[in-house]
Amino acid sequence: MRYSIGIQDFEQLRNEGCVYVDKTDMLWNLTQSGNAFFLSRPRRFGKSLLLSTLSAYFEGKRDLFKGLKIDSLEKNWTQYEVLRLSFGGKMFDAPEKIDNALNDILTPWELKYKPLPTTDFKSFGTRLERVIEAARTQSGRQVVVLIDEYDKPILDVMCDKPEIEVLNRSTLHAFYEALKSAGEHIKFLFLTGVTQLANLSVFSALNHLDSITLNDNYAAICGITEDEIDAYFTESVCKLAEKEEVTTAEMRAMLKRKYNGYHFGRNLIDIYNPFSLLSAFSHLELRDFWFHTGTPSFLIRMLSQSDVTPDTLAGDWYTDREFAYFSETGREARAMIYQSGYLTIKDYNHKRKKYLLDYPNDEVRSGFVDAMARTHFRKHTDGKAEDLAYALEMGDLETFRQVLTSFLASVPYEARGKYKLPSDADEETTRNVQLLNGVKHNQNT
Repeated sequence: MRYSIGIQDFEQLRNEGCVYVDKTDMLWNLTQSGNAFFLSRPRRFGKSLLLSTLSAYFEGKRDLFKGLKIDSLEKNWTQYEVLRLSFGGKMFDAPEKIDNALNDILTPWELKYKPLPTTDFKSFGTRLERVIEAARTQSGRQVVVLIDEYDKPILDVMCDKPEIEVLNRSTLHAFYEALKSAGEHIKFLFLTGVTQLANLSVFSALNHLDSITLNDNYAAICGITEDEIDAYFTESVCKLAEKEEVTTAEMRAMLKRKYNGYHFGRNLIDIYNPFSLLSAFSHLELRDFWFHTGTPSFLIRMLSQSDVTPDTLAGDWYTDREFAYFSETGREARAMIYQSGYLTIKDYNHKRKKYLLDYPNDEVRSGFVDAMARTHFRKHTDGKAEDLAYALEMGDLETFRQVLTSFLASVPYEARGKYKLPSDADEETTRNVQLLNGVKHNQNT
């Protein structure tokens, strides 16, 4: 069985015989229920593949959908011009980069559709609007616009380069505003990203979008459910169980603890992280695959400036406005942590209309606490926990005292109050060692 790890192109996935978890019925229902949508999901959750699948559908490539659910639902298979763009794969941390990226996007379209010329080549919104109009004129049909990682130019500089953030936001505002101006020429519009920038001017330019981020009907549009494991991956679970020398039931429980637990709606449908799950099947081992692809730099910067701590982060109740939308002025770390996939919904109280947030699973819990420690503590504390554990195991209390003293001394002063660390490391260490000596003496006697 070939897994689609890293493959974000639907046509390539189908032509190369990769396993494909069929969600095309949801896509079809989506296209029949409106014409402008936004979806927020964590990184590596299949957003790019989702857009590629929509692109193939609107381009009328019926052969790629043979045997899938949508094949029996769609009767017309009309072909539309699809304008698909992504801000992924680039960094937008310098003033000229947003202009260069938009030029790279627009120029090929202008060569293809020959829109009416504009004297202001810096007016990216005007150029986009004229491309959309020309594409409709040339094809005789409305146009489909698909935008992936719409928020990346802002996230790349958030909390780090405010001047460039203002520039990128202003440029994108004018660019996205053209989608609203050209609305009569657009058959279908879909945006994906990590964050829903609620009060930013970028998102207000597209205030006609219908967000399906917390829509129960599309909670499983990305990711893998328990039923889908039964339908597509029974053999994979058996192979992994055999490798780990456990029963298939035990392996299902292990996979659930490690990679399951995401919820994107009030109905609490269990969703597995697709990247980690498929990687586990491919490598035949359980590792922190998703987390080890890297914590986003914007989140690290935000954590370093926030008062969020692991003991206050999870296990509390919030309204959706407190975590599902990221505002321009508030810069709420919790909202960004949720939208980045490090927290998820664990329960919903209908009377209070509040959501319980917590870590999705073991992979995220252990990895996020580690990321918090690396953010707030100095780098040379790495490995200290293992050294402390080994010293205790060997009964070497002097080494334990030295390592603990070194660790506590390395904690930045500003973090000590946050994590309730002692102001005098040597004094606290001495007390701990005295207690340990007492325990050891009692064990010997």
